[in-house]
Amino acid sequence: MTHLGTKVIKTPRLTLRPFRMEDKEAMFRNWESDPKVTEFLRWPTAKSIADAQRVLEGWTASYQNPSYYQWAIVLEELGEPIGSISVVEQDEATDKVHIGYCIGSRWWHMGITSEAFSAIIPFLFEEVGANRIESQHDPNNPNSGKVMEKCGLTYEGTLRQADHSNKGIVDACMYSILASEYYF
Repeated sequence: MTHLGTKVIKTPRLTLRPFRMEDKEAMFRNWESDPKVTEFLRWPTAKSIADAQRVLEGWTASYQNPSYYQWAIVLEELGEPIGSISVVEQDEATDKVHIGYCIGSRWWHMGITSEAFSAIIPFLFEEVGANRIESQHDPNNPNSGKVMEKCGLTYEGTLRQADHSNKGIVDACMYSILASEYYF
């Protein structure tokens, strides 16, 4: 893969961009402090803006690495981040990237996460040169799987007790799209 770092990507409703330290209040308010958002994730619900700031310090420091991809999902009409989408794992031997995402529960079921995920797929295939884009979700969170399907990913199966979250050890429903399917 040819790593290019977290580039700005625009869609009709969204700007996907690198996070900035000044995003900490919006990040805390819009999703990090929301237990509905963190229920199926690995990180705890933020208790304070300082928690969001610590996360942002790590993210912003990582932007100097060209293989680091962490986008703020900025809803244009609001003008601030409402969630994030990122490459949470990658494998250079197979040119695979694994995507993770979350947005504040106030914006669920509006197609925003699908719009964000759909926007990074061309970037990862066409510019970075990924061969496989994958993502997974807890079977108890089927709406996340609907996002993956809307973005053209294919359900591959459920891996038993293959992940962990705030719920403990959980199954993982795996989805993917291959470059050969994207270019077909």
